[in-house]
Amino acid sequence: MSLHDTLVYINTTVESISAQFNRIPGSAIILRYVRSSYQNDPVRSLLEFCLFLFAVRYFLASKYSVAKKDFVKLSTKEVDELIDDWTPEPLVVSLDDAAKAEIEKIPVIVGQTGPKVKLATGKAVMNLASPNMLNLVSNEQMKKDAVSTIREYGVGVCGPSGFYGYQEVHIEAEKAIANFLGVPAALLYAQAFNTISATIPAFAKRGDIIVADSACGIAICKGITISRSTVRWFEHNDMEDLERVLASVQKEFKGQPLTRRFIVSEGLFENVGDICDLPRIIELKAKYKYRLILDESYSIGVIGKVGRGTSEYFGIDPNKIDMIIGSMANTMVAGGGFCAGSEYVVKHQRINGNAYVFSAALPGYLAKTASTALGIMATSPEMFTQLKQNARAFRDVINKSQYVYSPSDPESPLIHLRLKSEVLETRKIEDENRFLQDVVDECINNGVLVSRNKYVQSQEVFPVLPSLKLQVTTGLTKKETEKAAMVVKAAISKIMAKTPKIKR
Repeated sequence: MSLHDTLVYINTTVESISAQFNRIPGSAIILRYVRSSYQNDPVRSLLEFCLFLFAVRYFLASKYSVAKKDFVKLSTKEVDELIDDWTPEPLVVSLDDAAKAEIEKIPVIVGQTGPKVKLATGKAVMNLASPNMLNLVSNEQMKKDAVSTIREYGVGVCGPSGFYGYQEVHIEAEKAIANFLGVPAALLYAQAFNTISATIPAFAKRGDIIVADSACGIAICKGITISRSTVRWFEHNDMEDLERVLASVQKEFKGQPLTRRFIVSEGLFENVGDICDLPRIIELKAKYKYRLILDESYSIGVIGKVGRGTSEYFGIDPNKIDMIIGSMANTMVAGGGFCAGSEYVVKHQRINGNAYVFSAALPGYLAKTASTALGIMATSPEMFTQLKQNARAFRDVINKSQYVYSPSDPESPLIHLRLKSEVLETRKIEDENRFLQDVVDECINNGVLVSRNKYVQSQEVFPVLPSLKLQVTTGLTKKETEKAAMVVKAAISKIMAKTPKIKR
């Protein structure tokens, strides 16, 4: 065949293929796309063609098995024998003797809780182990509102807040919290612990910077860990150290891409009982351009003229705090938690707060009781006057003890008692927590229910010092509070008298 005949044959074949291709529906569009793509970027056309061939090969390829060639098929009898020989690991590790002894010593309350309770042993005690500091658990209006809400909405919502779990009482509670605190908006979380641990990672991500107080509680620490942010810690309530850390961060990340930066602190510290230096924190956050996340779980309903927390206590505009987080399971005697701030802060969490998006909403009656509690607080400043008086009365008695001291703020009804360093140096106290538990048992025997500060040291970022944790309440009179303080003081002295001194 001559060259001319070959060229004619090729031309005829191409024309035939082209004619067949043009009969396919949509072929003109494909051809136009290929020509356009080739003219602009021939490399892209080649890559797309390769991907097309790979896709065709992938979908036309035969199925394959992941089983190994040397796989041994067992008989039914052999499978049964292996199952009989298998011993599963326990779901819960067995408790040691110390843990069993501690559990056995946990007092059980019979009937309704309150400032005076009855234990399963039949003993009546004054209750200083409950966060019921305003005694709202005994308030008749709270009970009435809870019952009426249950009758109208039931005991649970069985759905996430953003789907069908929100009811009218939830919206009312959000408005009540925002109005009480004096900020534009608020939203509810179903669990108090998850509130702060979901709020932090909703805003702070990998590469962002968090500067946090070293005494922050476990819920805050878990939220910081989940966020995967760069973390810097400053000494507890030490504003000079906070500024040092902020300055070092500024120097360390100078010239790098701008990131979101947060200061995280508690208003009233759960593990210490002291109050943060909010005016200085506000000043430093403005100077170094940080946002402030403040956990007010133990300060809302506790400090301030009507319990609005540290902002009211120091006379600071709450809008200068970017996020105010709080528990509704303490003085509000409800459940769940809240985050309050700007409209942007709240709207962002409705989509990005994992504990808000993926958890069933707070039961309606708890949202209602929280609203009622805020209304009572706002109109009852005398409750907070009495709470302060009782806290001072308790402290006046306990301060006379030669064995313990309190790191808590004088205004705080949350009081921690720790053994003095000279006591630990001169007495054979091998286990401080066991010593404090003996004090707790002695107090209960004498009619006062108190508790140790409970924590899991392995889960804490920084060591938590052992202490007695007492929560003064308005449910007791000043005289009863002083009596309870004397019982605690006497119990410490009695257990100390049984503890031998170190011979030098």
